[in-house]
Amino acid sequence: MVSKWGGKRYLIETKPGFVYVRKAGKYLGRIEAPYPSAEFDRQYWDVLTGRAGEASTSWRALIVSYRKSDRWTRLKPRTRQDYEKALLYIEEKNGARDMTRLQRRDVLAMMEKNTHRTRFANYVAQVMSVLCEHAIDLGWIKANPVKGVRLKKTPTEREQPHVPWTNAAVERWRAEAAPLPRLIFEIGVGSVQRPGDWPGFTWGDYDGESLRLTQGKTGKALALPCTPELRTALEAAKRELGAAPHPSRHILARKDGTAMLYRDVSRVMLKERKRLHLTGFDLHALRYRGVMELAWAGCDDDEIASFSGHSSKDMIRKYAGIARQIMRASTAAEKRKLWASL
Repeated sequence: MVSKWGGKRYLIETKPGFVYVRKAGKYLGRIEAPYPSAEFDRQYWDVLTGRAGEASTSWRALIVSYRKSDRWTRLKPRTRQDYEKALLYIEEKNGARDMTRLQRRDVLAMMEKNTHRTRFANYVAQVMSVLCEHAIDLGWIKANPVKGVRLKKTPTEREQPHVPWTNAAVERWRAEAAPLPRLIFEIGVGSVQRPGDWPGFTWGDYDGESLRLTQGKTGKALALPCTPELRTALEAAKRELGAAPHPSRHILARKDGTAMLYRDVSRVMLKERKRLHLTGFDLHALRYRGVMELAWAGCDDDEIASFSGHSSKDMIRKYAGIARQIMRASTAAEKRKLWASL
């Protein structure tokens, strides 16, 4: 009996037009040329001998197409930065593979390999889902196999809540920290912004009274009156430069004048936190300290949101609630003392 493929072995057609070379249970590649044809023969031997190029529907090709689409170009800078890590990982692991063969179990397997970093495992699944939606737009697949995949939860023992900086920690930092860590600290507390936004401030954003920025995550444009401590730190940094800094120069800059990245800021702060024995308080907790100070000043949730730029008030309520509880407890203690003296 003559084979459908003219005697060629290891060929399998999963559905009309989708012909693959499968050997020893492994898919080696797809043949896209019509049968019979000289191009079909060439692709067959290239795949079988390992000389075949990537399938036109590979993950790498999909990622290239996605980066050109408005799904990517319309992302906020911070979101794009987060997606980038997952895209690089997906391309490294699956780049040459045909994405049209993706199954739900493949996604779960990739997540399982990253259980030691739960947040990243979930990001991989989320970004793969976005890529699959783009593949649907391209006509490569008809359904998204990632849709509905259950995200992993961080084990309780690995959860690390941000501990708001205490008054004692703040006082020690302001008294003993070196100038650059002190400046970073005051930007964090005074601006009440996410650490990822701190390196973006330029001297042109500072007018002597306020700082301006557009949040990387939300795209919100904000004008932020500086605290006295932040103004003092900014003016000291200005004097250190010896001349009026160019408006485009970043406030948090390396010695060569180039902008610091988030990892640079994190490294500087970790080193100083270790020196001052304050490792229990991290960068993100400076934002929450700022929220608490606004609450102590009597600001309501809407006023705090106008400063911090929070889209959801859940975190405001959490940390402002801590501050308000401390205030109420202090007031209660004073009343108790007064009652005891009667």
